[in-house]
Amino acid sequence: MKRWIATLVVLLAGIPLAHASECERPLRLRYSMVPEGDVKVDLARFRPLLDRLQATLGIPVEVVTPASYGAVIESLLAGEVDLARLGPSSYLSVRKIDPTITPFATFSQQAGAFQQAGPFYQSLLIVRASGPMKQVANLRGKSLALVDPDSTSGSKVPRHYFTQFVGASLEDWFGRVSYAGSHTGAAAAVVDGRATAAFVSSFQLSRMVRAGTLNEQDIRILWHSLPMPLDPFVYRAKLCTDITDTIRAVFLGSRASAAPQVLEDMNAIRFLPIQDSDYRVLDTMR
Repeated sequence: MKRWIATLVVLLAGIPLAHASECERPLRLRYSMVPEGDVKVDLARFRPLLDRLQATLGIPVEVVTPASYGAVIESLLAGEVDLARLGPSSYLSVRKIDPTITPFATFSQQAGAFQQAGPFYQSLLIVRASGPMKQVANLRGKSLALVDPDSTSGSKVPRHYFTQFVGASLEDWFGRVSYAGSHTGAAAAVVDGRATAAFVSSFQLSRMVRAGTLNEQDIRILWHSLPMPLDPFVYRAKLCTDITDTIRAVFLGSRASAAPQVLEDMNAIRFLPIQDSDYRVLDTMR
């Protein structure tokens, strides 16, 4: 009897350990983001918030520099990245494979040169203001720069909504379609004359103007999409609850606790809580 009781005690004692093992408690947290602009600069600007997260968690928070949108998606799905900033379409791609990836925050933007205030943005079809292209019909057979196959405003939205507008695929409407790798690269291709037109984010275009790398007067808008929700920050749901609760608290706390310099560099007003349902408006693109 004593031996049986001792065995039962051991088994019962093991139950909490089994439950605890179902969540992950990494020795370090890894953060990455889709390369919408100069990713190294963007990661450096975001570092103060990651430092605050690191101090609060008591573990290192490392930055993983991505090669592409797809690289961030693959790293998140493989568990090589724990926390990430995705584009809306990138999030939909991730969610389709792993529905446990959890969106928890986005941000509300201040108004910019091409951006209205609020937690949304648009896909813009841009050309050089000094050029002869003054309406969409003029672009038939011309060259187009997209951002990345997984970019929402720089590929997915144009391929779904703009093609409905003109009644033809991008490849049929334009003479040549290429990918620039980032919104900055796509806009630069238009300004430099390497592409006649490009689809870019209103948020990123406004950011370029604010940074002094683009003159607002050099750009003409020929088409824009309906407003879409801004980028989601996501984490892997397999992380232990105390870790994900801390991540939410650091991002969604008061302005002071959320590293105000980060918000200023993003031209953002504040971080906002989000959930999966906020992005269902884009499901029609799948």
